Amino acid sequence: MSLSLLGLALTLGVGQKGHEDILQLRSPIAQPYAYVHGGSHVGLPIAESPDPTINYRWNTIKNEDDLQIYVLRPKLVVSKTPQLFGNLASLTSSSPNVEVKGIGSIRLDFGVESGAWIEFDSPDLAGEVEISISEYNQPGVDKTRKPERIGNTYRLKLNEEYYEGVRFGWIHVKSIQKPWHITGIRAVCQVKPTNYAGSFACSDPMLTKAWYMSAYGVKASLCKDYFGSILMERGDRISFTGDAHPSQAAALVAFANYDFVRKNLENTSKQDNGIRSYSLYWVLSLLDYYKYTGDEATLQHFLANADAKLESAYKAFGTNPPLSFYGWDDGLGAGFEIWFRPNTESQSAYKMLSIRLWSEFARTMEEIGNKELFEKYRRYAEEKYADVSKSPNWTKGFGIHASADAVNTDFLDSKTQQEFSDGVFSDRVNRLSISPFNQYFILQAMSRLSKWDDALTTVDDMWGGMIRYGGTATFEVYRPTWNSVLAKNDPVPNSQSGITSLCHPWGAGVVKWLNEDILGISPKYPGFDEYDVKPHLGTKLNWVSGTTPTPHGDIKFRYDVTTGKGQLISPKGTVARLGIPMAGRSVTQIRINGKLVWDGDAYEFDEFDGIKPGGQRDEFFMFTLTKPGQYDIQTTYFPGRIKTIPSKETYPARLVKQDFQTRGNWGGIYGRDGHILCGYLPGSKDKLELPSYVDSIDYFRAFPKAGRPDSTVWEASTSNPVALAPDRQNSPNRVASCVSNSDQTMTLAIKIKDRKKHRITLYFADWKNLGSSQAVEILDGETMQLLAPVSIVKNHVKGVYLVFEYDRSIKFRFNKIRGPLVTLSGVFFD
Repeated sequence: MSLSLLGLALTLGVGQKGHEDILQLRSPIAQPYAYVHGGSHVGLPIAESPDPTINYRWNTIKNEDDLQIYVLRPKLVVSKTPQLFGNLASLTSSSPNVEVKGIGSIRLDFGVESGAWIEFDSPDLAGEVEISISEYNQPGVDKTRKPERIGNTYRLKLNEEYYEGVRFGWIHVKSIQKPWHITGIRAVCQVKPTNYAGSFACSDPMLTKAWYMSAYGVKASLCKDYFGSILMERGDRISFTGDAHPSQAAALVAFANYDFVRKNLENTSKQDNGIRSYSLYWVLSLLDYYKYTGDEATLQHFLANADAKLESAYKAFGTNPPLSFYGWDDGLGAGFEIWFRPNTESQSAYKMLSIRLWSEFARTMEEIGNKELFEKYRRYAEEKYADVSKSPNWTKGFGIHASADAVNTDFLDSKTQQEFSDGVFSDRVNRLSISPFNQYFILQAMSRLSKWDDALTTVDDMWGGMIRYGGTATFEVYRPTWNSVLAKNDPVPNSQSGITSLCHPWGAGVVKWLNEDILGISPKYPGFDEYDVKPHLGTKLNWVSGTTPTPHGDIKFRYDVTTGKGQLISPKGTVARLGIPMAGRSVTQIRINGKLVWDGDAYEFDEFDGIKPGGQRDEFFMFTLTKPGQYDIQTTYFPGRIKTIPSKETYPARLVKQDFQTRGNWGGIYGRDGHILCGYLPGSKDKLELPSYVDSIDYFRAFPKAGRPDSTVWEASTSNPVALAPDRQNSPNRVASCVSNSDQTMTLAIKIKDRKKHRITLYFADWKNLGSSQAVEILDGETMQLLAPVSIVKNHVKGVYLVFEYDRSIKFRFNKIRGPLVTLSGVFFD
């Protein structure tokens, strides 16, 4: 941070004292909820967690609990004019006393995003002030208001429930009559009483942070009686039925708040939000709940509901039904754009998801003895898989999402699995979804393919990337290359999802994946009557440790492949199937509780003190542990361990350059083969001359209405050199125009006839100097794979050209960051 740009910055250190202080802080005005109570701090805070209440434990929790509140002080205070605000340092202390002497703004960073509202106290305010909030380091869109006054406290009210997603806050002094004082400032944060029952840690601190960041995002978004989101203006603030699936999955592992998950299953059981896949995700959540709790009564309660959802998928199978939505990726139809432009990837993915659900539901029906539903859904799964896979090239054209859903059916033969493993799952760039929600299912598939190192790299690329950006909860959409073009906590590109949410709990599935697939604890039978412990550390991790809560008590496990030491604590009423990993090496000896159980050639006994050998399987030495208690493990490995090198991020297209010098005088520099001057002619038509190798161009937007974006003419006649010239002679009489959209995104698809390398140059201008900025994504026109790092267009009052190079059909997506419009003024071919 540059003091010359941002002025004075003051910080408050955090640590155990910072966590304890939140329970002592109060607001002088009445609040809608009681302050945090009913428990106490237990142990030390966890450094990898952003949660201010990480080590607070409520004595009892239940789904009927009302919300509670706590208060946060700013961790960082910034002003461009600190000389106007007296003792700014005091705003991070317990006794603020700031003298306001002039017009200016104070920015407050509370260090973590929360469901909160902002207040400040002043006994003598004299003038006009406004308060802003944001998830980013700039005020949010339509998040600024004059505060309401309650006594000597001034509180921002954006909605009837007061709260919003708050990481940053601002006090804007708009006018001043005389010096006045700020004597208190705070974020009042709401929290649903929720205890951390599970945990995860490993030798890579970023993966540990990813677990706690994702879990915190779920907890921060819990409302009084439903799983939600803390962003009030969104249509999915109350979770859509499918959105809740990863959020509930994370909650089962992190919080074991079973009754609240059951309540949310009830809340969402009769809705489908018009999204076919979401009905299936609801069934998947029901199966998760049953596996983790063993609550057969609830399963039976919802059986007819689940049956109807699965039967509907069977009747629709192969008919290309309207899906409404499958994900935000362009390859999946770009969110709700799929309404207007259906695509094959989402249909293929939906078929595979249906087969997966029928198969998993059938297995569960077999467990509870429902022969009729078991046979019905086993038949459905086998029948439809046989139908779709009868063609020798049936997976041709599958992208990462359809491939993941296919792998997750567990029906693929080894040859097809290997083709996927060597293909889409080895592409470090395009095995990433734009959405952490969809990435959960991709991670599940990578586990089934035993791509452990690649999967862990993927978690670091996505969830670790969000943390490196400055996030404290999972985002709705994310591209790792944002970090190379944005400063920390800058406003991020928006997309088909609207204004990008930086606290979107539907992206938290990685919590369950890390505990089940890396720590290796998963239920073999419902309620963990029998469970597996099979750690998968790949070659990237040295050790893993964690806790998975169960109805029988906590399962605690840790294992270190460098020392061979481990420990399992198995609760009463359970049977563990423990796998000792080979870790890519020869195992010369295994001891459990000091007893030699493997000598390098064979198991040493049939059964001893509740320990039964279970054979060698999938790179594990298996043991069944029938007694509860502590099991100490010591494995002796033959020395040496191979370390893998992560695959590189490779992009087939490239941004050749950005040009801020040429302005609108493109003739002789760009457009040798052809050009498009957007909205340049009367009637909002483009002035164009297409080269012979361009087959067609196609603009598109989904909102506010589907079709071609608008054309905006800023000035119909101008000599301003920023406006594009009408011809290659750079004639001075020009039109300042663009194709534009007031919503968050629009696209331009260019269909190329040949496979020769061409340069395509885009021109942008912030004509009215509104501080507009936008992101440019470049995608393959056929596969919709990302071709190059995201580019940012900003500071372009005098115009900027982006020059790209690629050898086939291409699609550009333009995503708004700031400003009233997303725009494009010209396209040039060379």
